[in-house]
This record gives sequence, structure tokens and C-alpha cells, in this order.
Amino acid sequence: MTSFNHSIAIIGAGPAGLMAAEVLSQAGLSVAVFDAMPSAGRKFLMAGKGGLNITHSEPFEPFLSRYGTQRAALKPMLNAFSPEALRAWVQGLGIETFVGTSGRVFPTEMKAAPLLRAWLHRLRSNGVHFHMRHRWLGWDDDGALRLRNPDGEISVKPQATLLALGGASWPQLGSDGAWVTWLQARGVEIAPLQSANCGFEVAWSAHLREKFAGAPLKSVALTFTDTQGHTERRQGEMVISTHGVEGSLIYAFSRRLREYLHVHGSATFTIDLLPGRDAERVLAEISRPRGSRSLSSHLQSRLGISGIKAALLREVLSQAQFADATILTKTIKALPITVNATRPIAEAISSAGGVSFNSLDQNLMLTALPGVFVAGEMLDWEAPTGGYLLSACFATGRSAGLGVCDWLNRHQKF
Repeated sequence: MTSFNHSIAIIGAGPAGLMAAEVLSQAGLSVAVFDAMPSAGRKFLMAGKGGLNITHSEPFEPFLSRYGTQRAALKPMLNAFSPEALRAWVQGLGIETFVGTSGRVFPTEMKAAPLLRAWLHRLRSNGVHFHMRHRWLGWDDDGALRLRNPDGEISVKPQATLLALGGASWPQLGSDGAWVTWLQARGVEIAPLQSANCGFEVAWSAHLREKFAGAPLKSVALTFTDTQGHTERRQGEMVISTHGVEGSLIYAFSRRLREYLHVHGSATFTIDLLPGRDAERVLAEISRPRGSRSLSSHLQSRLGISGIKAALLREVLSQAQFADATILTKTIKALPITVNATRPIAEAISSAGGVSFNSLDQNLMLTALPGVFVAGEMLDWEAPTGGYLLSACFATGRSAGLGVCDWLNRHQKF
């Protein structure tokens, strides 16, 4: 066994693992962070590529509702490290934040790299040691952690272990879900990992795929009725892809669409192509005399419908239906799209499933493995994009770090 002079081993250098390292190092504990990647925070940096959405500014109860069935389990942790507390913590790193028009919170520079650099500098100053290119392989027969690095395999036996290995989305950045088998073998209950905040497959015509793949569908409203009979309408943007649909509006419904697919095999939602105009006005505009203009030109002139919106209407309507003003109006206001499957988990922004809260105590310690704690996306929760994912990763990392401190105190291992 390799000599190990640290009290705590953290496996995973993403937001949850780094937050736990901060809590533990501030408590005066010796902490080592291991990660399979060459550098820390790979997925965090990727998430911030288009602008780091750190959290959301909406009131706490609506904020909490975004976590669906796991809101009760996450509430104490999110309450203890609220979006306001997270913003203050970011400011403590010398990074200012602002609230965007959608209520999302971003660093002023919009980038993840400056925040991560400042954070890693503070952690190293606190004495945290980083061991990159160290892939966790589970435990050996003596209960030591097995780790493989470029020089071979080592084993270490800390006083406590904190796992923050992520789910199974974006596996090229380190979160490949390999840990599932090792934890299940130790009696830990794991909900199956599934795609979350993901695209869905649609059987588009060859014409639509070839001409409009990648086209953004802006200023639309999606309506869907889930397996519980609850209907929600939400306005936003989505993208027509080669395989189907994706984008923020789709991600907001991904859990309910996925659950409906599991029960029924397919799921149909409707898109209002003109949410700012009621059906009566749309019908009136369509019914206006168009002279020698084609119906397509008429729609573009009177209603601004062209490009991908016009193509979608042609996709679902026959020539006769397209020429019927009443049917065309109805379809403009409620264009049906049927999805048949989720896109693969490797393509998803995040994953659902993971370590069941039933397998954990109030400190996020595995009851089957005393001294082993879990945080971040490994846990069985999911949330839409919009700052909710990072908020819960930070909050659970902090909670697990405090849980380690409490456990070591109670077992006099400080």
C-alpha cells in the first residue's frame, strides 16, 4: 500500500468534490483530491463554455420545485447553501456576478476558467493536495482504495473517503458511471443512470433533416401533459437536430418526457409557433386576400412564418390540410411533435439516477460503508439547466464535507 499521509481522500475534482475539499481543509483536515483527468474541473469548464450559469435568482420555493421528486431530500442542503450564499461565495473568490434577463446568475466575465483558477489557488493555499491522472478502481480486499495512475496501480486507506464522481454524461470528461458496479457490489442501492437534460429522437423526413438540422426554433411555447395528468406550457427556444429535438425548452421537459416514454413508448407535445398571437387573430391574417401570392409567401408576409416554422407545418400537414385555413391555424397554435426515445446518455448535459438517498444517512454517508460519503451528480436527483445543476452540486459537496467532519469528530479521528 502506498504511504498516505492525508486524513481524507476525495475522488473527483468537479464542483462537488472541490467544495467538499474546501470545507474539510478549512476544518484543518489533511485532504487529497484524486481525479482521472489531467486537470480539475473539466466538466465545469465545459459547462461554462457558452457562459457559466452558476445558479438562479428566483424565490426559494420555485427554485426548490425544480428538483422534482427529490426536493425534500435536497431542501436542507440547498437551504444551508442557498443561491444567495453561493453568489456571496463566488464574490469571496474575487468574482462578481449578475442576474440575466431570464433570472439566471452568471459571473461578470461569463467564463468558468477565472473562477476555477481562483478556487484552485485557494484550495492549494489551504493545503489541499491534487493527484491528477489517478483513476479510481474500487476497493481491494482490505478495504483500501485502488487507484491507477500512469505508473501503475496504488492503494490508499484514508480515515474517510468522499466520492464525487459525477453521473454518466460527457464521459470523455471523466464521469463515465463506472462506479455503479463497485457500489452495488457493496450493497448500495443505485437508481439506473438515465439521460437528463437531453435531446429526443423524432422520425423527421429526409427533407427536414437535410435542410433544417441545427435550425433554432425561437419564440415558441411548448405544451405537454405528463403521466400524472399535469399540463404545463412554457415559452422558450429549441433546436431541430438531425436526430430530433434538443435545446433549453426541451431540457425543461426532459424528465417528464422520459417518464412518459417509459410508460407509453412515445410522447407527443405541441408547439405554439406564434405564442404572442391568439388563434382568432392568426385565422384572420391567414384569411386575408392574398391575390397572386403563394400561401407560403402569404404566411411570411402576414405572420412572419418562414424557414423552419414553415417547414414544420409542411412536415405534419398534407397539401390539402395546409390549404385549409382552420386546420392551418390550429396547427400553428398547436403543432404536434412525437418523440420516440431519449438521445444516448453520453450526449446528455446531465444524468438522472444514482445513489439512492435511502442508502445514505443525514450526512450523506453510505450506511453500508461507514466512512464513505457521496456528493454531487452521483446522487439520485436531477434538475433542468438554468443554474440548478451546479447549485445542487455545490450544496451537496458542502453538506458531505460537513458530514465527514461530524463523523470524524464523533469517532475521535481528528
